[in-house]
Amino acid sequence: MSLDKLRSEIDKIDDELVKLFQQRMEVVKQVSNHKKENNLPTLDRGREEAKMLSLAKKLPDELSAYIYPLYDTLFEISRNYQHQHSENHSPLYHEIKQAIENTPKMLKENPVVACQGIEGAYSQLATRKLFKHPDVQYFTTFEGVFSAIENGFCEYGVLPLENSTAGSVNEVYRLLQAHDFKIVKSMRLKVDHNLAAKNGVEMADIKEIISHPQALAQCSKLIEQLGKEIKITACENTALAAKMVATSDRDDLAAICSHHSVAQYGLKCLAQDIQDQTNNYTRFICIAKNLEIYPGADKTSIMAIVPHTPGALYKVLARFHSLGINLQKLESRPIPDKDFQFKFYFDLETSIYSEEFAILMDSLDEICQEFKYLGSYLEVV
Repeated sequence: MSLDKLRSEIDKIDDELVKLFQQRMEVVKQVSNHKKENNLPTLDRGREEAKMLSLAKKLPDELSAYIYPLYDTLFEISRNYQHQHSENHSPLYHEIKQAIENTPKMLKENPVVACQGIEGAYSQLATRKLFKHPDVQYFTTFEGVFSAIENGFCEYGVLPLENSTAGSVNEVYRLLQAHDFKIVKSMRLKVDHNLAAKNGVEMADIKEIISHPQALAQCSKLIEQLGKEIKITACENTALAAKMVATSDRDDLAAICSHHSVAQYGLKCLAQDIQDQTNNYTRFICIAKNLEIYPGADKTSIMAIVPHTPGALYKVLARFHSLGINLQKLESRPIPDKDFQFKFYFDLETSIYSEEFAILMDSLDEICQEFKYLGSYLEVV
């Protein structure tokens, strides 16, 4: 038989499959109505597993394995269709809807904001871009920022989450698991590093460079060019490095820091824009104790623990795919005291006003062992 005839046969079969699919989804809608009337959950995992096993037995061995991914997808579509026609929304959905209605149109202009570091730190620069007249409170550690929010000492906190060159800020991701908060805004800050020293010091005099580990990683090419004899020392943040140089009695010490810190601490710029990549951005998140959702929010962050079984993470990703929701970031972190088990952090691109977003918020807890909604927000540059 020719290829054209074979394709014609496939087309006929596909036409029948489309008709059967439509019939199946009509019955699915009736199932959804029955479950709604009897207050039954959408997901019946036992029924799905038994169904796939039964179908696999009806096929020859060479085809039976393919029935599982096929019906995984079909069941996923069916569940989403049931959620779409259900009027019984989850408590989380109602919490989000209430936050949308009650949140002001703009962030406050002069709130008390927690930052890690000191005057001149990149977190402080990000804070002043997010708020017009913030009352900035500085904390030595990222832990201190989270605690200030939880204890009500500060209204907001600003934290670096990841850098386009050096990657994720691991300590912040660790603390995301341990604390209760909501992300209300995020921004990307262009990072331009400088090598700075005291006035009168020249490049040839430098024997030690200090800065935050992320900044050091972002300027690795210059550090390599300066030679192995240069000592590299990490400290809490770039602004502190600048202050340490300014207050030191040494004439062989330099800091990697921002333009702002160079001016703030009266230093001399030995080399400017020394980062490895010219498009060097750090992404900051603004957190609060309570859920606030501002107009235009099109990004959502969640954390989840999935069952420790084959295909569990795939089912979560399949849910995003079936709803047409773009996954922008996936980060995994080990769960303390649990060997080889992980918590996953997702950044999703989806409008909070869309039907797909509502379905996702209503249904994720079905396929996750634990699920934590971190917030929906607008990211600015």
